[in-house]
Amino acid sequence: WLLAKSIQRLVIVISSLDNQEVIERWQFNVVCDKTSDDNSKPKEKPLSQIQNEIKDVIRQIVATVTFLPLIESTCAFDLLIYTDKDLETPENWEESGPRFVVNSQEVRLKSFNTLIHKVDAAVSYKLN
Repeated sequence: WLLAKSIQRLVIVISSLDNQEVIERWQFNVVCDKTSDDNSKPKEKPLSQIQNEIKDVIRQIVATVTFLPLIESTCAFDLLIYTDKDLETPENWEESGPRFVVNSQEVRLKSFNTLIHKVDAAVSYKLN
């Protein structure tokens, strides 16, 4: 889906197994340049610059441990993938709602851009 430029958003939902309450929601919005294809001239951006942008996002994700509340209950996670509407859902997958965090705080994270895909990230978490 990523190579086909059909993905719009990837969400990781962390929920309590006790009551299915959503505790955290990590959202990665993906904007694809659908004008570029295998026959078009590649856009120029140094690989090292792309890698540094991705490293910055990963560092920021790791640093969230300093402000996210400690999760003390047993949890599960779900992966939600938002794609173009014309794609079929794989056989073992199911449709789902957005699974938002009730009474949440949101923190926007850094983004990165490969010139084909731009990814913006955010985490929503339950306020105690």
